[in-house]
Amino acid sequence: MWERIREIIIKEFKQTLREPRMRATLIMPPLIQLLVFGYAVNLDVEHARIAWMDQDRTVESRALLEAFTGSGRFTIIRYLESEAETQHSLDTSESDGVIRILPGFAADLARGREAAVQVLVDGTNSNTASIISTQCTQVIRQFAAEKLVTLQQQKLVGRAVDHPLRAPIPNLVAEPRVWFNPELRSRNYFVPGVLVNIIMLVTLSLTSMAIVREKEIGTMEQLMVTPIRPIELIIGKTLPFAAIGLVQLLFITSVALIVFRVPLNGSPALLVFSSLFFIECTLGLGLFISTVSNTQQQAMMTTLFLFQPMFMLSGFSFPIRNMPEIVQWVTYLNPMRYFMEVVRGIFLKGVGFSILWPQILALAVLGTSILALSALRFRKRLD
Repeated sequence: MWERIREIIIKEFKQTLREPRMRATLIMPPLIQLLVFGYAVNLDVEHARIAWMDQDRTVESRALLEAFTGSGRFTIIRYLESEAETQHSLDTSESDGVIRILPGFAADLARGREAAVQVLVDGTNSNTASIISTQCTQVIRQFAAEKLVTLQQQKLVGRAVDHPLRAPIPNLVAEPRVWFNPELRSRNYFVPGVLVNIIMLVTLSLTSMAIVREKEIGTMEQLMVTPIRPIELIIGKTLPFAAIGLVQLLFITSVALIVFRVPLNGSPALLVFSSLFFIECTLGLGLFISTVSNTQQQAMMTTLFLFQPMFMLSGFSFPIRNMPEIVQWVTYLNPMRYFMEVVRGIFLKGVGFSILWPQILALAVLGTSILALSALRFRKRLD
């Protein structure tokens, strides 16, 4: 039995590495996705282009300008004088936002009243607008907190003359900290997700096309009249692609660590262990596609048709909790959802099996069920 399976495995490796289409499937998806999500796709806003409109022209308004320029997050590209210039700057996308200091800004600060600073942000890109708005708010709040401390100190000095025994007014300062991804780098979030996408796409495509190829070139009938049993054919056809999936896992992990400097805070052994159940799911889906396709073109189209919704509902780009409730229930049947949580948990959070066991168990149940049902359907077609 194992000798026949070994020969099928050797044959499958030779055919996969010899055919140009298969080699392209092995090389191009990992390369393109790593380049795109590692370098091109970047949600970070490191230097926002800001136009400045100062209608107060006081020492305090200039101090706020210095606070913005000194933060290192903003580049003042233009100083505006009128409402028309403000509208033109935003309409032409010359700037990402406009900071407008209203008249009476310094006077309101001196009296301890609320001083308004208008922040106008280009909302064409909602993500960028949200980040810039948050960054502007942080600078303004920090500036306001420093002015409040100065004002309190001045009041305390005056009170100390009249009431020497009076206690000082306490000042509370919030210090937010970001766990797991302190620098908020998009690359740390996307690259581990790319690992899931590549393993899914490569193993699913190769498995479905390899079996359909036998039908297309007419060798499936020859295999059926040999002493090879259906279960041996299934094992021999799927094991090579399971090995390819593990190689892709090691390759992408190495690139993530060495090239993109993505931290791996968890256990590499747990990453490999959980990936086995995910690969089991993808092999089962590929085997199922092979039973409903007669040509490699059909198998490729079915693979893309199945991969796209699974990718969109995996939580790669969009949080699942923000989706409609009925769609959230559908995601429980998506293996990519669970493996995405496992990979990001291991890479970024460094959590172990005690935290990730529900996702790993779900992968094991889905993988065993999908592979078993697909194998039964494939065997029935052979019989």
